[in-house]
Amino acid sequence: MIYLHIFWAFFLTNILGYGGGPATIPLIQKEVVDHYHWVTAQEFNEALAMGNALPGPIATKMGGYIGYQVGGYIGSGLAVLATVAPSLILMLTLMGLLYKFRKSPQVKRMTLYVKPTIAVLLGVMAFESFYDSYFQIGIGHILLLGIGSYLLMEKMKVHPGLVVFASLVYGAFIL
Repeated sequence: MIYLHIFWAFFLTNILGYGGGPATIPLIQKEVVDHYHWVTAQEFNEALAMGNALPGPIATKMGGYIGYQVGGYIGSGLAVLATVAPSLILMLTLMGLLYKFRKSPQVKRMTLYVKPTIAVLLGVMAFESFYDSYFQIGIGHILLLGIGSYLLMEKMKVHPGLVVFASLVYGAFIL
């Protein structure tokens, strides 16, 4: 039964997660942390941080990791399959329709209505992550990492991947 739950949790979140991986992450968090209690919020945030540091789609990495934690290799495979299946199904069926009607006012309005929803979901997830970090590592480390990341990426034009890697090294050795 656990395998069915793993598949359904990741399939459902990815079928509803319009906008790709970043829009799906809050939905995955709701399922695996709040609904099924497979991982804690801290474990989820750590997996999210590690997943962001690795190349490739974030939702599949999260699915593979959490699926493995819950159901071993089979759970990992099912979670990854459930993560990519909605995209495959929707790409094959709906993209043709959306392309055909791309100039339609209804299609344009649909995408305009979805964007604020995604922004709110990402904002809530960012706030929750900040809130957890505040109690885990303190405001000093948060400010150092936040301001340092901003300066490195925006002022010195350092690649974001290098900034994430530097933050991981900082966390591993300092925290």
